[in-house]
Parts: sequence; C-alpha cells; structure tokens
Amino acid sequence: MDNLKLTQTIPAHKGIAWNLSWHPSGNTFASCGEDKTIKLWSKEGGSWAAKAVLMDGHQRAIRQVAWSPCGNLLASASFDATTAIWDKKSGQFECNATLEGHENEVKSVAWSPSGMLLATCGRDKSVWIWEVAGDDEYECEAVLNAHHQDVKKVVWHPLSEILASASYDNTVKLYKEEIHDNEWNCIATLQSHESTVWSLAFDPTGERLATCSDDKTVKIWKQYRPHNPEGLVMEKDAVWKCVCTLSGYHTRCIYDIAWCHKTGLIATACGDDVIRIFAETEDSDPNAPTFELVCTKFNAHSQDVNCVAWNPLGNRELISCSDDGEIKVWNLQDGED
Repeated sequence: MDNLKLTQTIPAHKGIAWNLSWHPSGNTFASCGEDKTIKLWSKEGGSWAAKAVLMDGHQRAIRQVAWSPCGNLLASASFDATTAIWDKKSGQFECNATLEGHENEVKSVAWSPSGMLLATCGRDKSVWIWEVAGDDEYECEAVLNAHHQDVKKVVWHPLSEILASASYDNTVKLYKEEIHDNEWNCIATLQSHESTVWSLAFDPTGERLATCSDDKTVKIWKQYRPHNPEGLVMEKDAVWKCVCTLSGYHTRCIYDIAWCHKTGLIATACGDDVIRIFAETEDSDPNAPTFELVCTKFNAHSQDVNCVAWNPLGNRELISCSDDGEIKVWNLQDGED
C-alpha cells in the first residue's frame, strides 16, 4: 500500500472548512468556510501560509470557491444565495461582481474550460449558466430545472462546454448548448446511485466521469459515441454507461472525489474521517475497468472530510479540509514507511 504522508496541518477557518481550489499554477490554493471568509495560501519558507483573507463578499457561509482557467479570477458560492467574483485589478483581491438569482443557498460554482462561462447550482433545484459578457459583467444564459431536488455540485467537462451536475435526487445530469437554437438542454441522465450524489469528477479526456454518493459507493461512467463498437443503441449523440462500481470501501457518506489529470489517481473524502486513494489496474478493460485501493488514511481529520483536491502539477500533493476547520497537506508516497 502507498503512504499518504502528512506534511502540514493548518488551522484555517472558524467552524467548518468547506472547500478548497488550486490555482492553475499549482503554487497557490484558496479555501472557504463557515466563517464567511476566503483565504489564499502560498508557500513561504517551505510551508503554506495565508497570503490574503477575503472578507465582506458574503453574508453567510461560503460553500465553494473556484479559480478561473486563466487564474486571474476567483468565484465563490455562498449560502447567502449569491456568487461573488473576485479579482486583483486594484492590486489586491476585491469582489467586483455579485451574481444574484438563486432563491437560496448556492452550493457550487465552476468555470468552463474557456473561462467564458460560469455554472452555479443550489438548494432551489436549479442550475444556472452565466456568460462572461465583459469586464465585471455576467449575464444569465440559461436556468436549467432538470433536477427535482437540491443540486450539490456542478463540474465542467475538461475539454468541451458540457456541464455535469449532481443532486439530492440521486442522479447526475449532463447539459450542452444546442447549436441550432442556442438553447441549453439536458442531454443525459445518469441513474445508478441509491442516494444523494455529492460530487463528481471527469478524467482528463472527459470520456469518463467518477461520481460519489451517500450510498457509500463510487461509480465510474463511460461515454459511448454513435457507431461505437459495443453496439449500444444511440438515442442522442452519446450515451453514458456505468462501467464500474467501487463498493465496500467506505463506511459513511462520500462527500467529495478528485481525479488527478496527471497521475490518474482518484481520491475520496468521506464522512468516516478517512481519505482513500484508488488507482486503475494496469490490465484494466476500458469497458469494464477495475480500480484498486492503494492507500487508506484513517483519522485523516477529526471530523467529516469535506473536500480533497490534487495539485494540478501532478506532484502527488493532495490537500483536504474538514468540519474540524483544518486544512491538511499530504504527499502520496510509494510503498510504506
């Protein structure tokens, strides 16, 4: 088994630390929490240190943060029903746009690969797509009501402007804009989980999607395009099929999942206070892939682990945060100590 070595523990937020997001450079990350603050962390003398604390952008807890692909903007989603956009044109990060429209808590925010679209979702069961219309200008392009329960997470396809959302209704929905009418539509519904789908992550190709759930399982979905050799009947331009279920590993709800685009490793954050790492086996069949558990870090935090995020540099560095208010920095090492 590999070893997840703790390199730093950071007392980060008062109350729950909800979410983490790496800057595309891999040299900075942002955190947010119950204390209504966003903190930006960078290396200082070999350790991570807070370089800025962003305040006064939200009136309630901040549920998620997301860096834009260019790394110049930071979006934050809050329980106060707003999404804030932060930039440092003035020399330091300030909130220069606030997106309103959700009826209540905004649970997730994500930038498209081009950086020209932003997606948000919330407790009001809706997914919103916003277009970057100009300097500090954002226009609502679509409101999607495909789910019939609280929407927990939105994630963009890594290469295309296709959006995925996870919901309390046990499903994942996929959306894209139809070119002929410029309308955003739900193009697929992924059904297999037996309880709330909390989070999801694409692989680097966007051909596969990992989902995690309150049902204690991780599922791997594969996209099959028209005229596929497997002979699946195509009702639309592609279908998604669950090709692998990882069960029996987690003992409580799985709150987050991260698929490293450089190493292929999958990390999960669980309500049993454990971080687990999975790797695809070398002889894995693309249509029936197999994954093995390569690391289990018991007592990773003293309370629920809410988020895990791989450094985009692919250096096997992982960060996590928890209900205990702490951020932990880890390095995955081959073999045992």
